[in-house]
Amino acid sequence: MDSVSAVVLAGGEGERLRPLTRNRPKPLLPAATTPILEHVFDQLLEAGVTEITVVVGYGRNRVQAYFGPTYRNVPLTYVTQNQPLGSGHALLAAESEVDGTTLVVNGDQIVDSQIISDVLEAHDNAAATLGLLNRRDIESYGGVLLEDGAVTELVENPQDERGYRFNAGVYAFESAIFDAIRAAEPRAGEQSLIDGIIELLESGADVRGVISEGLWVDATYPWDLLDVSFELFEAGLVEGDYEDPSAGAIHDSAVIREPVVIAPDCEIGAGAVVGPYACLGENVTVGSNAVVERSVIDTDTRIGTSATVADCVTGVGVTIGNGTVIPGGPGDVRVGDRVFEGESLGALLADRVTDQGGSTYVPGTVVGPEANVEAGATVRGTLPEETEVRS
Repeated sequence: MDSVSAVVLAGGEGERLRPLTRNRPKPLLPAATTPILEHVFDQLLEAGVTEITVVVGYGRNRVQAYFGPTYRNVPLTYVTQNQPLGSGHALLAAESEVDGTTLVVNGDQIVDSQIISDVLEAHDNAAATLGLLNRRDIESYGGVLLEDGAVTELVENPQDERGYRFNAGVYAFESAIFDAIRAAEPRAGEQSLIDGIIELLESGADVRGVISEGLWVDATYPWDLLDVSFELFEAGLVEGDYEDPSAGAIHDSAVIREPVVIAPDCEIGAGAVVGPYACLGENVTVGSNAVVERSVIDTDTRIGTSATVADCVTGVGVTIGNGTVIPGGPGDVRVGDRVFEGESLGALLADRVTDQGGSTYVPGTVVGPEANVEAGATVRGTLPEETEVRS
């Protein structure tokens, strides 16, 4: 195709990623130091996409303000999904912007350009072409049965032992998909893109699948941002040029243990140790003799002198005081009425948490936005926003 257009579904909040999505949608959460949606755009452009329509909803003003009308000289058109009524409903919101074959991807999952290119190359006179992976962990996602390149069945959250392929959420569609979504019976008041594809199958349309070897990563829960970032390191999709002066001020006696990625305007003090697998967002300060490893530290965070931070995810504007210890996982994490055992999370500190120093975090701790931790406190469990933690 000479001109390739794409629709990016980026209207969801990411409820299971709370409290990080309290103030911004999942597509703007960091994978390493870059918003997930920016990675999505990069891979689309790498695959040759020349026009992008972005379906926004929750936090749409933040998305539009961040990216503006173009991305790397490719025009961005925004359409709004006014209510969160499913992935099919989101695609219908973009119908007026679609003319002919279009690529559809999720804006909150990272797929590399190889999967996108494989789908585009395989799409030939089919109503739909799905990007598939050979993966075992499909129970929480979608499975696809394939025969000689033809999709025969789609199953959400499959539990049986049939030979499913993993649905990577990368699609090429012809215009028939819109009528198929409208014809499919809504479930729980939502219009599902998968149900639209099933409707195509049941109408006898040609639905194809292509198996790719490309990278696919997703963050379901906040601590998954650690694994997402680490996988991007391993795949070579993020690099940290910390020797470049624009990457910030790093004291001569600081130790940088690769792999790391250090965004512009960071400061790293004397004797500090950063890495391996540390991601420092813009304007992060790491105090003298502090240690930061296996962590995703978001924009404007301050890590104090002699603090220890391991297996940690922060929101923006967090303060971790002098001498505070976040020793790393594994730990048990409580989300609502569920407990996730043995997760590699030292602590999650949401936006603008203030830790006054000398505190200790029990592995698996989750602290909500705007919380204040007094000096010398022991912090454990899942704490709501604006909590006062006393020593």
